[in-house]
Parts: sequence; C-alpha cells; structure tokens
Amino acid sequence: MSGSTRRAALIGAVALAAPAIAQAQRRDPRVLRFIPNTGLTVLDPVWTASLVTGNHAYHVFDTLYATGSDWKPSPQMAAGHVVDSEWQVWDITLRDNLWFHDGTKVRAQDCVASVKRWARRDAFGAAMLAALDTIEAPDDRTIRFRFKRRFPRLLEALARTSALPCMMMPERFAVTDPFTALTKAVGSGPYRFAADEFNPGGLAVYKKFDRYVPRQEKADRTAGGKIAHFERVEWHTMPDPGTAIAAMQSGEMDWWESTPADLRELVQKSRNLRLESKDPFGWIGILRFNHLQAPFNNIKLRRAVLAAANQTDFMLAGAGEGAEAWRKCRAYFPCGAPNVTETFGTPAMPMPENLTAAKRAIADAGYNGEKIALLVPTDIHHHAAFGQVSGDLLRRLGMNVDFQAMDWGTMIQRITNRGPVDKGGWSLFHTAGAMVSMATPALNLYVRGMGEKGWTGWYAKPEIEALTQEWLDTQAGASEQGLYDRIQQVLFDDPPFVPLGQYTTFATYGRDISGALPGIGSYPWNVRRG
Repeated sequence: MSGSTRRAALIGAVALAAPAIAQAQRRDPRVLRFIPNTGLTVLDPVWTASLVTGNHAYHVFDTLYATGSDWKPSPQMAAGHVVDSEWQVWDITLRDNLWFHDGTKVRAQDCVASVKRWARRDAFGAAMLAALDTIEAPDDRTIRFRFKRRFPRLLEALARTSALPCMMMPERFAVTDPFTALTKAVGSGPYRFAADEFNPGGLAVYKKFDRYVPRQEKADRTAGGKIAHFERVEWHTMPDPGTAIAAMQSGEMDWWESTPADLRELVQKSRNLRLESKDPFGWIGILRFNHLQAPFNNIKLRRAVLAAANQTDFMLAGAGEGAEAWRKCRAYFPCGAPNVTETFGTPAMPMPENLTAAKRAIADAGYNGEKIALLVPTDIHHHAAFGQVSGDLLRRLGMNVDFQAMDWGTMIQRITNRGPVDKGGWSLFHTAGAMVSMATPALNLYVRGMGEKGWTGWYAKPEIEALTQEWLDTQAGASEQGLYDRIQQVLFDDPPFVPLGQYTTFATYGRDISGALPGIGSYPWNVRRG
C-alpha cells in the first residue's frame, strides 16, 4: 500500500471512529490513557535494557541520582553525598519521606542490595564493581561505597538513564539473581503498579502513590520534582497504527508514544491533536551482530556488511523525510555530543550505491552460504522498516537470509539464546540506542567489549575495556577528545554493530494534554490535562 493510499484509508478509519467522541468525552479526566510503542511483557528493569520496560520502571521505581537536560547527575532519592579527596570513599545520604509501595520505609540496606543487583547486569555497573572494595549501609540512611582505587564517575553510573537504569527496590526483591527476571514490581516512585490489572503485551495500569513526596526542584527529564497529576495511568497496546490514530482522533486515547512517519501529516492537520518531537537527542539505529556464532564471528564479514550499509536507505524507511527527522552519523557515539567525530566512520562506511566491492569483500571474508537468522520486531515501526532494508541488502549481497518477524517481547527473550541458529539462536537483530545512554564509553553498553559477560551479541574486545577504564579514571571535565578517537578507531576496525543513522521520534498528544517532558522515555510526571 502506498503512503497516499494508506493515509486515505486511515482518514476513513478516523471518520468511522467519530461516534466514539461523545463516549471519550465522558471518560474520567483523572485518567491518562497512553499508547506505548510496544506492549509491556517484562517488569524487571535489571533483566532487560528494553525501552518499554524502562518507561514502566520510571513510573514505579526511583533512582538515587538522575540526569537532567545538562547531562549531569543530580540527587533524586539522595539528599546529597560526600567524597574523600582520593575519590575512593563515597557516603550517599537518603532524603526524608521515602516509602515503598508496600508501606515499608526505604532503607539504605534496600539501596545497597539494589545497586549490587543492577551492577551485575549493566556495563557501567560492572566497571564500578571492578573498582569496588565494599558497599554497605552503616545506618538506615547512609550508603557507603569504598573503592580499591579512585572512582570519580560514581554519580554518572547511578544517574544513567534509558538502558538499565539503577532503580531502587525492597531488599527482598533486590537479592534475586539478576539473571532471573522479577515478576513483581514494587518501588518507591510516583505511581504503583496495579498487578491485578496487568495483561502482558496488552494492558498495564499505574495508580498514583499518595505517599510519594516529590523533590522541590523543577522537573527536568528524569531529575527534579516528579509530580503526579493523574490518579491513574493506563497503557493500551495498539500495534495497528490505524487503530491508534483513530483512538487518538476520537479522544479515546490521550498520548501516542511514537507516530509513524507517514501519519505525521495527518496528525498535524488535526484540530484535536498535537505532534511533538520527543527528544532533541534522539536515537541511533542498530543492526547488532552475534559475535559468538558463525558467520558474524568473522571480523572480515562484519567489516564487509558495515561498508555495504547506506544509512540514507535505513533512515528514509524508518524515520521518513524531513531535516528534523534524522541525520547520517557514521560514529559509535552520538553525533553532536562532546568529543564525537566521524573521522574513522567515513572511510569505513562509504555509503555505496553499487555493491560490487561489498560482494567481493564478502567473498574474500570466506562467507560460505551460512544461514543468517535476522530477527525483526514488527510491532515497532522504526525497527520493522529497518528490518526490511537490511533483509533486502543482505539478499542483494548474496547472503542466505532467514527473515524472522516477531513482536518485541518475543525478540528480547530470543536474543538471550547463545546457541547456533539451528538451536534457536540468531545472527542479527534490530534495535536502537538512546543517545543519552551512548554518550560516554562506560554508558554505551552497545560498544563495551565484555564478551560473554556483556550485552547480548557478546562483543569481546579487551582494548575497548582498557580504554573505558582510562575514561573512568579521568575526572569529569578533563580533555577527552583523543580518548574518544582511539576508541572509535578500534570499533570501526572491529565493528560490534552497524550504526544505521541518528533519528528522533514524534509523539502525538490530545490538545488538552500538556507538560510532557523532553526525553527518550515517556514519563508521566508533570503531565496534566488542560
């Protein structure tokens, strides 16, 4: 179906939905109804780096430190901290009036257990653990970190956002093995999770937590005062964009997290809706290699696929037209962020129109027709479009592609399989990394070289780990340009994934909804009706 035909069909669907307007107007104004990018299936923010689980987590849980628009860590659950002159002993003090949703008071002991569990799954946390001597709670309000060597980047680790944020939970949950997903969500955030109403992949409900005391500072991304203006937040999964746009136009829904490119014009022309860019920092599209299994355990083959990819093809398909929607970015860190250049990416990714050289490189790499299991989540429109482009590219390169379409929830389970393709494993999959979670060497889990202890795909590169440690040992504010260049030189020589370009997403709001904060997440605080 062409774009114009699809738009015409959707306009017709919106017209048919008009009788629902009166019913929508009778809805309880204290309820915010939200359409997420994909359905929520995993409740544990430590077990997966999935954005939908991260959004859920920020409703329910809170963090010791948070990140505002200046990208600097600021106290959230913490009242503050003190650190010795050698950056080895840190004391973090909890602020007053912190309560878990089960009615128990938040203690430093809960935070110690939560930090330990998180650190075993997160790349930045793993770096912290490597330097750590002890973490303890000398009293109910003090968390003490004692390091074997200087560790000046602790607050940046605790404040990380997006992928695998360091969320605080009761000790009885935090002692669970981090490689086992929790099936309950009890936090201390502005909303509590309504477990009795949860329908995995379909409906998630959050109720205002009356004992939550917001900070006094102005809300700024994940930092500041998280004021809950709604008594109830409902997530309604609608994989079909036609259903979603009709529900928004009728007033049945209040907020659609991510609007496909071919529907933006329709939203902009609507009197009832408002289209906004969610985040000026945006996302980097990712085609991730499986480094444990053939054929992409072959460095020459990874280089050949990297050189064959044309970011314009991916971005036009997934992000649409318009200078505000996307840009090329041949880098493993966000273009536009401090210290990031495309010096090494430009020759490594020539953006070819003719694939003759790429086919020759693939043959020279020794590719012998091995089956390539390409996992594509079809319920996230950007990733589904990226998957179509990569599937076509690989076929034109003469590769044996097994295109496997699935929903996001199924895919994040599947990519934990380390076995070969014929044993349920995988070769490539599509995802995206938030720029705010890729801006530094320690935050950027997609490039960390931790092997089987690292993120799925299991990229092993000791040189990257050594350079990351060099960054960790550097006090914030020091010159880092040369270090970033050295890291990128290693990455383009031995690519962990194919960067597909840098893009933003666009949310749709009802005209009476205001206050949504910029950021890659869809957070409910500060949002109000009227």
